[in-house]
Amino acid sequence: MLQIKDLTIKNFMSVGNVTQAVAFENDLTLVLGENLDLGANGSRNGTGKTTIVNALSYALYGNALTRIKLGNLINKTNDKDMLVSVDFAKNGIDYRIERGRKPNIFKLFINGQEEVEDESQGEMRETQKRVDDILGLSHEMFKHIVALNTYTEPFLNLKAADQRAVIEELLGITLLSEKADVLREIIKDSKDVIKKEEFRINAIKDSNGRIEEQLRQMETKSKLWNQQQLDDVQGYDIAIKELQKIDIESEVLAHKDLETFVVNEKLLHDLDSAILRLKREQDSKQVLIDKTEKEIVMLKDHKCHACGQDLHDSKQETILKIKETLVTDTTVELQEIKTEHDAAVEGKGNITLGDKPKTFYPTLEEALNHKHTLDNLNEKLTTRAMETNPYTEQIESMRADTLQEIDYEVMNEATRKLDHEQFLLKLLTDKDSFVRKQIISQNLAFLNQKLTYYINATGLRHIIEFKDDLTVEITDLGKDFDFDNLSRGEKNRVILSTSWAFRDVWENLYNPINLLFVDEVIDSGMDDAGVENSLKVLKTMTREQNKSVWLISHKNELISRVNNVMRVVKENGFTNFSKEV
Repeated sequence: MLQIKDLTIKNFMSVGNVTQAVAFENDLTLVLGENLDLGANGSRNGTGKTTIVNALSYALYGNALTRIKLGNLINKTNDKDMLVSVDFAKNGIDYRIERGRKPNIFKLFINGQEEVEDESQGEMRETQKRVDDILGLSHEMFKHIVALNTYTEPFLNLKAADQRAVIEELLGITLLSEKADVLREIIKDSKDVIKKEEFRINAIKDSNGRIEEQLRQMETKSKLWNQQQLDDVQGYDIAIKELQKIDIESEVLAHKDLETFVVNEKLLHDLDSAILRLKREQDSKQVLIDKTEKEIVMLKDHKCHACGQDLHDSKQETILKIKETLVTDTTVELQEIKTEHDAAVEGKGNITLGDKPKTFYPTLEEALNHKHTLDNLNEKLTTRAMETNPYTEQIESMRADTLQEIDYEVMNEATRKLDHEQFLLKLLTDKDSFVRKQIISQNLAFLNQKLTYYINATGLRHIIEFKDDLTVEITDLGKDFDFDNLSRGEKNRVILSTSWAFRDVWENLYNPINLLFVDEVIDSGMDDAGVENSLKVLKTMTREQNKSVWLISHKNELISRVNNVMRVVKENGFTNFSKEV
């Protein structure tokens, strides 16, 4: 329950420096004004009766009921030290608000302890939001169900959008919107979680992608290494098998035979050359001997061997002697050549060359290195076959230690949560949502029931009903009417009935409110029956619901109908309150 207990006013509008206090007790109080500054027959207007309501509105919401600038709420005579305070309780917690200007003051007390927060002093929005949350009642709704004033635009005169806003707050649709706003923040947080998870997962994917690319490159290198090892082993094996096909002992003997064959081949070639040369020399010597012997015969016949003329002097003997000596010497030389030739022919006959031996290696040295080569190849084969792939361990290490497993649990849970939150948001905001329709349907039925009750109680014969689309229908004997079709007295009955019906719906849905102001609404255009019926409803509220009802009026005749009267007297420019029983 929201129970407004006390109000104090100082230097607020017409109230002066002497603090005026108002206690909101559970009874019906008639507020009458008297302006003594205008003499004995002075007007009852301008005394400051509405000051109580404006002060309460300012204390709770920081604004008066009507559009008065905040600076104009300060008493013009004193022009400073304006201070209004209100004490109220809700759900067993006591609250106090102190608000003023020149200097600016805005304080909130909870169970006697001042709420001090950053940026919370001097009409700060956060503090006002805190107060609004505590009250649970907007300023507009306050004007319709707590402080009913003739200057407040009647509900049925409001624009359709403004009417809808009031009805949505009344029926809890605004509460749904507030919950939707909270849910939107939750959804934003959920989206942030999902976005962070997406960043995290994408970062892991990118990291894993880079690592997998490195792994692919290593695996390619690993395959190439394995293939190269296989090729090397196979190459060594083939080379070993080829070497093993060769009988190295036979290869060495073949090289020795080849060496002998080459020597004999050269010797035969040399002997052939010598035989041919000696044969030519032998033939040449024989030709010389034969020629010389012919010349000797001619010389013995005293004939010149050159020209054939007769020789009869000593020269013939000399030449003959020379020729005979030449034959003797040449014959000796011929015999030597023949001996040498025969020796060469005999030597050639003693050499058997045979077929040229075949070898695998070009040289004996290479043949002798065959065993060393074979041992070296066997060693290389064994070593290469036993080598391990250097990339295998790196690949296994990268797969085990570097690649990160992607956990989608947080993402999946956040996505499921977001889907649920968005579904709830649709239930709260979609006009076709069965939740909104159900709330409107149930509460409209109750609203129309209470509205019909108060319309009948005030003596109005019209039927007023709120439709499912939140529009209002006014009918009389089956004919439609606009609000402005009604007379002033009928309008006042509708205004009062609507306000009271709204109040009952509010208290049924949220929490009771102990305070109600009716400021001059029954004064204008209401006939006696209307006034009496309205007064009867207000008395019922005080008796049966323990409400503190304040009826602000100009009608002195109502004094006999109430137990309590608040006198609002303006004298010397200042307003004073005094309560009479």
